[in-house]
Amino acid sequence: GKDHQREGLSSRINSRRELADKKQDFQVLRTMEKLDPSRSDSPHPHIVRVRIIEGRQLQGNNIKPVVKVFIGDHVYRTRIKTGNNPYFNEVGGYHIFFQNFHETPTQLFDETITIQLSARNTMSFTDCRPCCPSLPGHALNWKWLSLYHPTHLNAGLRGYLKVSLCVLGAGDQAPVNTACERDIIFSAMPVCMATFQLRIYRAEDMPQSIKALCCLLCTSRDQAGKRDILGTTYINLSQVSSTGAEIEGDFSGFLPCFGPSFLTLYGKTGDSDQDTITCPIPVLTLPVGSFLCQRYLSRRKYGLCAIFYSATMLPAIKELIQFEVSIGNYGNKFDVTCKPCASTTQYSQAVFDGNHYHYLPWYDTKPMVAITSFWEDASYYMDTLNILHSTRDRLTSNLDALRSVRTAKDPSLGDVWKKLLKELLEDCNRPLPSLEGQVTATVLDQQLRDLRGRLLHQVARSAERLSAGMNPKTLILKVEDWLQRINSVTPEPQASMPDVMIWMLCKEKRVAYARVKAHTIMFSKAGPCACGKLCGKTHTLFLKRDGKDTIHGQLRMRMWLSLVSNSQEFMRHCEGKIGVYAETVSRRRIYENQVKIFGKWGPKGLMQHPSFSDITGKIGVPRDKFQLPKGWHWDGDWAVEPQRRLLLDTETNHREVLEEVYENESRQPGEEWAPAPSPNTDAVRRGGRIVCPKGWHFEEGWRVEVNRAVDESGWEYGIGIPPTGTPQSWNAAEKTYHTHRRRRWLRRRCRDLNAQNQEQEIASFLQLLAEEDTWEYASFFGWKFHLQPRPHDTYRRRCWRRKLVPVQPARVAPIFLLEGSLVRGQAAKGHCPCYYQLRCYIYQARDLTPNPYAHVSFLHRSQRTQTLTATLSPSWDQTLIFDHILIYGDPQATRQDPPLVVLELFGRDIIDKDDFLGRSMCSPLVCLDLGSRHLPRLQWYPITKQQKEAGELLAAFELLLDPKDGAPGRLPAPSWKNGIYVIPSGIRPTLTLMAIEVRMTARAPLLTRPPGQKQLVWWEEETSICCGGHVILAWGLRGLQSYNLLSVMSPSLVVECGGEAIQTAPVRDLHENPNFPINVFLMRVHLPMEEDLMPPIELKVVDNREFGYKPVVGQASVRSLRQYMCEPSAEGHHPSLPRHLHFPLVSKAHAALPSILPQEEEECVDWWSKFYAAMGDLAKSGDYLQTGLDSLKVYNCELEAVPEFQGLQDFCQTFRLYRGLVQEKASEDPLVVGEFKGLFQIYPLPEDPSSPPPPRQFQELPESQPQKCLVRVYIVRAFNLPPKDRNGLCDPYVQVTLGKKKLGDRDQYLPNTLEPVFGRVFELPCTLPLEKDLQISLFDYDLILPDQKIGATSIDLENRLLSRFRASCGLPQSYCISGPCQWRDQLLPTQLLENFARMRTRAPCPSAVLGFPISENKVPAHGHLGPPRERLALHLLRTCGLVPEHLETRTLYHSIQPGIDQGKLQMWVDVFPESFGPPGPAFNITPRKPKRYELRCIIWNTRDVDLQDTSITGQRMSDIYVKGWLDGLEEERQRTDVHYRSLGGEGNFNWRFIFPFEFLPMEQVCVLPEKQSLWSLDKTVLKVPPKLVLQVWDNDKFSADDFLGVLEIQLLSMPCPARRPRACTLKMLQDESNSSAPPRRPRRTSLFKQRLARGWWPCVVQEEGRQRLSGKIEMTLELLTAKEAEERPAGKGREEPNMNPTLQLPVRPEASFLWFTAPLKSLRYILWQPHKCKIILGFLLLLLLLLLAAFIYSSPVRVPVGGLGVTAGMGTPRHEPRSGLQAQRENPSVPGAAAPPCPGRASAQPHGSASWGPVLGKARGGGQYKAEWSQIGGEPAALQPVPWLQPPPPPPAPAP
Repeated sequence: GKDHQREGLSSRINSRRELADKKQDFQVLRTMEKLDPSRSDSPHPHIVRVRIIEGRQLQGNNIKPVVKVFIGDHVYRTRIKTGNNPYFNEVGGYHIFFQNFHETPTQLFDETITIQLSARNTMSFTDCRPCCPSLPGHALNWKWLSLYHPTHLNAGLRGYLKVSLCVLGAGDQAPVNTACERDIIFSAMPVCMATFQLRIYRAEDMPQSIKALCCLLCTSRDQAGKRDILGTTYINLSQVSSTGAEIEGDFSGFLPCFGPSFLTLYGKTGDSDQDTITCPIPVLTLPVGSFLCQRYLSRRKYGLCAIFYSATMLPAIKELIQFEVSIGNYGNKFDVTCKPCASTTQYSQAVFDGNHYHYLPWYDTKPMVAITSFWEDASYYMDTLNILHSTRDRLTSNLDALRSVRTAKDPSLGDVWKKLLKELLEDCNRPLPSLEGQVTATVLDQQLRDLRGRLLHQVARSAERLSAGMNPKTLILKVEDWLQRINSVTPEPQASMPDVMIWMLCKEKRVAYARVKAHTIMFSKAGPCACGKLCGKTHTLFLKRDGKDTIHGQLRMRMWLSLVSNSQEFMRHCEGKIGVYAETVSRRRIYENQVKIFGKWGPKGLMQHPSFSDITGKIGVPRDKFQLPKGWHWDGDWAVEPQRRLLLDTETNHREVLEEVYENESRQPGEEWAPAPSPNTDAVRRGGRIVCPKGWHFEEGWRVEVNRAVDESGWEYGIGIPPTGTPQSWNAAEKTYHTHRRRRWLRRRCRDLNAQNQEQEIASFLQLLAEEDTWEYASFFGWKFHLQPRPHDTYRRRCWRRKLVPVQPARVAPIFLLEGSLVRGQAAKGHCPCYYQLRCYIYQARDLTPNPYAHVSFLHRSQRTQTLTATLSPSWDQTLIFDHILIYGDPQATRQDPPLVVLELFGRDIIDKDDFLGRSMCSPLVCLDLGSRHLPRLQWYPITKQQKEAGELLAAFELLLDPKDGAPGRLPAPSWKNGIYVIPSGIRPTLTLMAIEVRMTARAPLLTRPPGQKQLVWWEEETSICCGGHVILAWGLRGLQSYNLLSVMSPSLVVECGGEAIQTAPVRDLHENPNFPINVFLMRVHLPMEEDLMPPIELKVVDNREFGYKPVVGQASVRSLRQYMCEPSAEGHHPSLPRHLHFPLVSKAHAALPSILPQEEEECVDWWSKFYAAMGDLAKSGDYLQTGLDSLKVYNCELEAVPEFQGLQDFCQTFRLYRGLVQEKASEDPLVVGEFKGLFQIYPLPEDPSSPPPPRQFQELPESQPQKCLVRVYIVRAFNLPPKDRNGLCDPYVQVTLGKKKLGDRDQYLPNTLEPVFGRVFELPCTLPLEKDLQISLFDYDLILPDQKIGATSIDLENRLLSRFRASCGLPQSYCISGPCQWRDQLLPTQLLENFARMRTRAPCPSAVLGFPISENKVPAHGHLGPPRERLALHLLRTCGLVPEHLETRTLYHSIQPGIDQGKLQMWVDVFPESFGPPGPAFNITPRKPKRYELRCIIWNTRDVDLQDTSITGQRMSDIYVKGWLDGLEEERQRTDVHYRSLGGEGNFNWRFIFPFEFLPMEQVCVLPEKQSLWSLDKTVLKVPPKLVLQVWDNDKFSADDFLGVLEIQLLSMPCPARRPRACTLKMLQDESNSSAPPRRPRRTSLFKQRLARGWWPCVVQEEGRQRLSGKIEMTLELLTAKEAEERPAGKGREEPNMNPTLQLPVRPEASFLWFTAPLKSLRYILWQPHKCKIILGFLLLLLLLLLAAFIYSSPVRVPVGGLGVTAGMGTPRHEPRSGLQAQRENPSVPGAAAPPCPGRASAQPHGSASWGPVLGKARGGGQYKAEWSQIGGEPAALQPVPWLQPPPPPPAPAP
C-alpha cells in the first residue's frame, strides 16, 4: 500500500486539478497570461525529464539513501545506495526518469515535480522533499537542491541533492548537461500543507428548481437524484495573493485573502421553453446566481441602458428576431422573480443585404432598452479597474507605435518616446481611489492598493531614468516589462457585479449571445479615466454561440451603466429623442384581429383567437389593462402603428429571382395523360397565378428544365400515394403503372433598371404615414402578412400603440423609472442620417489555400472580390467601393469609434460548399473633411480561424463622409482594369523593376581531382533565359510522392511572383537524374520598394503526363524575400587571399622530431582523449592537451544549425512542397510531398533599356549529373534517451539507412542503458543525389516483441557536398601524416586551397604564396607533422571559415511525437566522391576497454574506537571488527575477524581484503557489470568513481551489531595517511581547497599513481548534523594490475597463499576472547584481573572473621556429669534438657536402651557430684570426644569414638 506521504501528495494534486486557474508562482502566472487562449485549450505532447546525479552531506549514520521522484501521479525511484555522499548518476543511466504528458499548458503547469529522499537503516528514517517552482526555460540543469524535512523545517538543512530536470514541448531542445563542481545551490523550501477556509453566508437569485446546493460548484438534484451543474465560479489564488515578485526590492508580498465579497456563478441555460446553449467552463455564458461571503449589506440601485444602432451579418433566419439585455437575473424575460422591465427590443424581420448576410432594417428608429438592478456599491472596484485599464491601454498603444520604429536613427523615435513617457508618468502619478470612508473595505483591498501604488511608483521612477537615445529594442523590452507588471496587478477579484449579456432571441429561444464586462460601461464621477472605455460610446459587438468560430451577428451599440442617482449624465450621451410607448405586462404589442366572412371583415369567427392579442394571436391583451408608471403620463390617444419591418419579404435586395412552376398531369391506368386538377403549382403543391410584382420585369419566358433526372421532354413520373394522392418519389423513365407526371418551368425575374435605389426604396417603404385603416393581410392565420389586400386573403390585423411622456424633469433619467411598467422605450428621430462611402483597398494575402476570394462586410452592406485560381498567395489589387452607406449618429463619434470592416476569406469549391479560410477585423480610417484627406497606407492584418493564425492580408480601408454636395462622388474613381477597380497609385506600393535570378542546381562537389588528373567540375555556360527579372537557380526535385496512385515521372517547376511566371523544362527521368537540365533562370518583375510589402514567390510542381494532363503535384510559398536581396556589384566581387601571413610553423624544427610517439604515450592518447578534452572533461582526457595534438570542435546542435554555416544551404536551399489544404487541427501538419532545391537572388534592374545589365550572380555551376560517393558515419554516443523497458532502461542499437542500404546488427546492442557509448564506424557507398538522405535510427532491442524505435535523425548529404563551407570532411588543425590525428581527406591541403581559390577568386592560387620561407615560434610536442607547404595551405584554409574537424550533436525525433526531443546523438559524417580517389584511414573510435586491477587492503590495527558496550562490571568495551567493499560492489563485501573485549578502542587484525575490479584509467571510473535482478538477461554496466568504503562495527551476538564509524576513501583523491595515530584527525578528510595556506606536502593523492600507502586514517560518525571522530584505522592500501597480482599472489584474510606480505596472527591481549567459549578464563579476566586487590583484601577479611568466630566458639564451657544433662560451669550448676539418648541410657526399659555403653565413656558419677566431661551432640574444639550421629534402619547408631581423641586407657584393675 501507499504510505501517508504519498496519499497526502495525491490529495494535493487532485485539489490542484479542481481549480485549473490556481498558480503558486508569479512567473507561471505571467507566462500563462501570454499564452494564446486557443493554444491553452488544446492539448499538446510534453515530456518531463528528471535526472538524479548525486547527494552530498546527507544526515545520518550508515544510511542507505533512495530517491523517489513524483511526476504528477507517477512515481519513480532510484537504486538504493549506501553512505552519506551517494553517487546516483551511473553512466548506465538508471536514474533518468521520463514521463509523457498530453495535456494543455494550463493543465501541465498545474502538475508538480516532487523529489523525496528517504534514508533507511535500522535506526532512522529521513524524508526530505525539495520544492521546484517555475524555472527559466522550464529547465534546471545540474543544480544542487537543498533538502529539508517536510514536518520539521526548523531542523535545518538535511543535505544536498544534485539534479537536472526539464520540461520539453514540441520544438524544444533539451539543455546539454554541463557537469561542474561549482554549480550554484538552488534553495527550495518544501511545499507545506496550508488550511483554506471558506465561509458561505448566503445564496441569492438561484433557479427555482434547486433541491440541493453545494459550493463552489453549484449543483441541483432533481427528483430522480441526478446531479446537474448549474454554475461555476473561480477564485484565482494568484489574484488574491502576492509573492513579491511584482515589486523590485524588499517586498515580501502577502498571503492569500479574500472577501467578504460576492461571487457570481456562471453556467449553461436550458429550460422547457429554451434551447440549451452549452459553453464549456471557463467559457462562461449566463449568470445564474451569486454567493454572499459576508453578512447582508445594503444595496444601491443601478441603471443600465442600451441603444441598438444596427444588427448586421445575421444568418438566414426567416422568423422574427428580437434582442434581450440582462445583467444577472435582471432583464431576463424568462425569469418571473424580477419585476418586468423594458429589456427586449421590438420584433424585426431580417432582410437580405444583397450578397451574403442579412440585417435588421431599423434605419432612423433605433430600439432602446432600460434595466434597473440592485447591487452593492462597487464604485471603488470599478474606478480602480478602469484607471488601471486606461493606463494599460495607453501604454499598449504607445508600445505599438514604438515597435514601428526600426532604428535608433529614425527621427520619429524621439517624438514617440516623449509621448510614451508623458502619458505613462501621467497615469502612474494619478492617485488611485482612496479606501477612506469605504465601510466594506477588506484586507485584500488594502493589500492590493498598497501593491498597485508601489508598482506604479517604481514604473514611473524607472521611466524617468531612461532616455530616447537608447536602442529601440532595449526600449521595447523595458516597456514590455512595465506592461507585463501592470497587467499582473490589473485584475480585481472582488468586483462582484456580473457581466452584461446581450441575447438574440428567435421563436422564444436563445440562439446567440455577446458578453460585456460591467466595468467597461460603468460611469463614474471621479473623472474620465475612472469611466469605462465603452461607457456612452458606440462600439461593435459580435454574437457567437457554443464557442464556434462562426459569427451569428454584428451589433453596433451604445451602452451606459451607473447609479440611478447619477443617470442625469446619461441624457448628455444619448443622441436623438427618446420615445416611450405602452405595451402589455407580457411585453408584447397589441394587435387587433379580424376575419373575412362572406366578404365582410369583423371580429366574429376568430374562434380561438381573441380580438386584441399579442403578435402570436393566441394571448388576449385588452387595452384597458394598462397602468401608467410613476412620473409619466399619456401623450395622445391610442394610434395605429404599421409594423412595416415585419412585412419585408425575402426577395428584398435581391437583384434577380428565379421563379419556378410545375406543370402537373395525371391519368388512370391504361388512359392518356390529361391536365391534373391543379395544372400549375409550385414545389409544395400550391396553386395560383404568378403575377410580376411592381418594380420587376421578366427577362425571359418560361422554359422547361431538362438539366436534371428527367426524360428528354422534362417529365418525371410517380405513383399517387393516399391519402393526399401525390407521389412521394419521382423517376425519369415512364412505366405503365405511373399515374402522375410533372415538369418544371423556370423564368428569371429581375428588378427594373430605372427603379430607385434599394436602400431608398426600403426607407420610403418604412416611412409611410400611419393611417387608421392600415391593415396587414394574410391568406391564413400564421402565414406571411402583406400590405396590399388580395382576393384570397381571409385574415387581417393592425397594431396599436400609445405614447408616454415624463411629467416633469427630475434628477433621475426618466427612462429608468419604467421598472414594472407596461411600456417599452425606443430612440426615435435622432441625428440626421449621414451618408458615407467606404473604400476597401485589398492588395494581396498570403498563406492561403487555392482559389481564394474575400467577402467584405460593412454594416448592412457586403461585397466580394474576384476569385483567383491556383494560388496560395493571391494578389487581387482590387478596390471595393460601398456608396451611400447610412450611419446614424454624430460623425465625430463615428470617427473615434468607426464600425469594423469584417473581411472573410473563402476557398472556392465547384463541387462542395466553399471552404472558410479565415477572418480579419479591420478598422477603417475615417475622413470627415475631404480637403484634409490623407491616403491610408497598406498594412498587414492577421487572418484568424478558430482563434489561430491562418494567414495575413495586405489591405487598407477608408471611410469618407458624404456631404450633401456629393463630394465623394466627385473624387476620381480608381482605374478600371479587367472588370474591377484597381488600387490607386497613391496607395498602391511603388513598384520597381527587379530581377529574380533562380538557380536550380544539381548535386556535385565543388572540388577537383588531384594534380595530374582530369578536372571533374565543368562550369556551365550561358544556358539561362536572359529576359531580365529575378534570377532563379532551380537545381532539382527530391522525394516527390505519387499523385493519384501514379508515380511522378517528368515534373517541371513553375515560379510565380508579382503576376509573372516562368516554367522550367521537364525533368526527363526523375528516378535517374532528378535535376533540371537548365538550372539558371532570370525573371523580370515589378516589386514594391518596401520589403514588407513584397509578394511571396509561389512554387508549383507540375507533372507532365500523357494526353496533356498536367496536375499540380506540389506547391510552396516563399514569404520573406529580404534574405534574397543583394547588390550585384557586391556579389560579383570576391575577396582575395591575404598577402601577409603569420604562420607559426617551420619544417626545420619539426624534422628533428621522432616520427612516432613513445609507446607509453600512444597507450594513454587515443581518439577518446581528444573527445573528452573537447568536452571539457580533463579528468578523462589525460595529458592530451600537453601533447600538442589537434583539438576537436564539439557543436551542441546539428551542423546545419550552426549560424556561421548558414544551414549548409549557401549553394541551394531546400523548400518543402505541400499538397492540398492545411489541416483543420493545429496538431496536424500539412502533407509534405517532396522537396525543391534551388536559390533566388533579387536585385534591381536599370529602367533604361540601353543601360548595361548588372553582372549575373550564378555564373559558375558544377555539373548536375549523379556522382558515386563513399560515406563514413561515425556514431560516438547517445544520451538522454527515453526508457523503453519496464526497468526504466532500454537496449539501444544503431541502424544506418542510405537509400536501400541498411547497416547495423541488432545483436550488437548495449544492454540496460540510457547513455550508450557506441564508438562505431559505418561505411556505405551511395549515388548522389539519388540517395541523399542519410537516416540514423536507434532501436530498442527486445527478445520476443518487435524492436521499438527510439528516435531517428536525417542528414542531407547533398547539401554537405554542395556547400561552399566544405562540410563533406572537416579540416583538422594540423596536417599529420601519422598518429591519432592522421590526415583522412582525399586531397592534400594544397589541392584543396587551389580549388577554393578558383571558386572564390575565379583564379588559381599562385604557387608563390605557398613557397616563401616561414618561421616557427613553437615546436609541437609530437612528431607526426607533415611538410610545411601542406601545413601552410591548411592554415590558410582554416582562416576562410570552412567547417573544421567537428562532432555534432543531433536531436532524435519520433513520428509518434513529432517535434519532441527523444534524446541526443553525437556523431559526424564524411563524404568522399569516388572520382577523387581513396580516402585516408578512418579514425578508430572503438570504446575504451577497462583494465583489470586488484586492490589489496590490509587492516593492521584500530585505535580510539568508540566503546559501545558495557560489561557486567560496568566497564566500557567493544567487540571490534571491520568490513569493507568497493562502491557499487556491496554484494562482495568482506570483513575481518573480531577483536573481542577491546577496552581502550584498540584492535589488532592483520587481515587482508582483496577487491578485484575493472578500471578505465583514462576515464578514471570503475566498470561494474551486474544483473539488476534474477530475471535479467543481460548485465547492466555501471561506471562509478572508485571508492573504498570501510566501516567499523561492534559485534553483538544476541542483537544487531552496533555501527561505530565509517571511512570513505576516494582512490583517485584520497587523503594522505598519518604516520602516527595522534596525527590522524578530521582535518585529513577536508579538501585541500579549504585551506588558504599551501601545505608542505600534498594532502591528497591518487592511489593509481602512488600504488602503495600505509598509515592511519580517521573514521567519522554523524551526530547532530556534524561529523565526529569515532576511531582510527591503520592499514595498507596496495593497487596491483592483473599481471602483477598474478605474479604476487595473496590470499584473503590470512588464508593461503599467505604472502606478499605474510600476515601473522595478531598479538592481542589475553583478555581478547569470547566469554562463553572459556568460562574459567572469563572469570580470570572478568573478576580476577580487574578486582585482584579487592578479592585478596576481601579474602583476608573473611579469614579473620572465621578465626574470630572459631575462637569464640571454642571457648571452654562447664558440663555436669550424669544423665540429668545439667552442665555446670564456674562452680554453678545449670539444668539443660536431656536428649533421647541420654534418656535411654538412664532408663534401660525404654526401647533402645539396651545399647552397649559407649566405649571409653566415662562412667556415671554419683548424683550431685560435679566433674568435667564432654557435651553430647556437639563437637567443639578442644573437647575430648567427637560425636557422630547417624541412624540406620530407624535405630540410632552408636557413637563411635574418634581414635585420635580417645583418652588414654585406664590403669589395670588390681588383682583380687
